[in-house]
Amino acid sequence: MTDPHRLHGDAVVVDTHNDLILLVDHFDRREQPDHFAQFWLPELRAGGVDVQVLPICVEEQFQSEGALRRTLLLVERIHELAAEHGEDVAVCLTGADVDAATASGRIALIIALEGAHAVGQDPALVRTMARVGVRVVSMAHFGRTFLADGSGLDTTSRGRLTPEGITALREMDELGIVFDISHLGIAGVEDVLSLATRPFLATHSACLGITDVHRNLGDEQIKAIAELGGVIGVAAAIPFFIDPAAPSADRVVDHIERVIDVAGIDHVGLGPDFIDDYYQNVLGGWIGGWAPAAYGRSYLPAEISRPSDLPKITEVMVRRGFEEPDIRKVLGENVLRVLREVMGRPTR
Repeated sequence: MTDPHRLHGDAVVVDTHNDLILLVDHFDRREQPDHFAQFWLPELRAGGVDVQVLPICVEEQFQSEGALRRTLLLVERIHELAAEHGEDVAVCLTGADVDAATASGRIALIIALEGAHAVGQDPALVRTMARVGVRVVSMAHFGRTFLADGSGLDTTSRGRLTPEGITALREMDELGIVFDISHLGIAGVEDVLSLATRPFLATHSACLGITDVHRNLGDEQIKAIAELGGVIGVAAAIPFFIDPAAPSADRVVDHIERVIDVAGIDHVGLGPDFIDDYYQNVLGGWIGGWAPAAYGRSYLPAEISRPSDLPKITEVMVRRGFEEPDIRKVLGENVLRVLREVMGRPTR
């Protein structure tokens, strides 16, 4: 039998969604600037993470007037981390940069926007975001932006992409920014599927066919994303997306298998959405945050709650008889294909 620890350590592991920069900022403000070095860097190494997408999620109090400033400050902090820890991490702008970083033993960092609040109603700022190093962008979080509606509004407005959103999507396509469909509402997903010309990601989603929650993707959506060459990163760290009653590593692999059954082995990856430590440190836990109102108060902690837990997913895949080449695809090769094809590669 394949040794899961050897395989996980040898494979290129890509995590398409970890909100760690928010917690880094939290500790920065408390005069603890070594938090990344003391906590996150060891966690990433223990989890075998070779490529880390770093989303910038703008908290509600900064949205609208403060979104651009907040975003740029966090972008700058990511660049500072890369300068401070140049032997361990590197901000990457292209797929070739990612390959070079991983070949040198460094963790490739990719700057992302979750919600694109900084763009506001000005699609021209998509180009500004590209200039400062942003390479993955989603248009909405739970609510509404000037570009699109988030999935949290699916029971009410179900708004499509706005005219500004359509322009922004075209800018991303042309610039080589990887589009992220996670959090987008149903109607917006339909627009993206009809307008996109390049493969894109669902950086942190799961399967509606297993867990019925608005943030998850239905089978037809998964099929359509795959037909465009895209990849769904399974949100392994969020109990409400995986299974509130049993958010185990086994249940995560159930979602992985569902994507494979629907779309094929080439269209699934890992996008755990590591946010638990932020909620514990900043909000005192999930209770009182957005989760109970959106998903109900009954849940168990996720077994995959930190990067160091990621090898457990490989263990389950090995136990279930996944072939080694397929495990490598799930762990990172599928997402790497999209990054190499799109990231930092303009079409004009």
